[in-house]
Amino acid sequence: MAQHNELGKKGEDEAVKYLKSKNYKIISRNWNFHGYEIDIIAENVEFIVFVEVKTRTSAQWGNPEDFVGKVRMRRMVDAADHYLIEKDIDKPARFDIIGLIWDGKRFELEHIDDAFLPFL
Repeated sequence: MAQHNELGKKGEDEAVKYLKSKNYKIISRNWNFHGYEIDIIAENVEFIVFVEVKTRTSAQWGNPEDFVGKVRMRRMVDAADHYLIEKDIDKPARFDIIGLIWDGKRFELEHIDDAFLPFL
């Protein structure tokens, strides 16, 4: 596995650990729909939460969460829409971003709830 893929996997593992500590139930990881991927699908009391995880080794070029662009957001919304229909889920959806920076010893984590709204 390429080094950046290993870092991404470690970041996702850390994000799952964090979400569980906040009483989220993890429903799925790396869920795919026609080439669109959602890193984590979780649930809390109020929402089904679709989470994009971005992991970097520094913030030199910007915070990890800044690298979730409009194209990625649209792809997440399309995949989430399909997921909700396929699973017949009638619960409000939310889109979160978790940005992580790995300093070689530990992660610094930033969780942005309700990071963006679905495009109409």
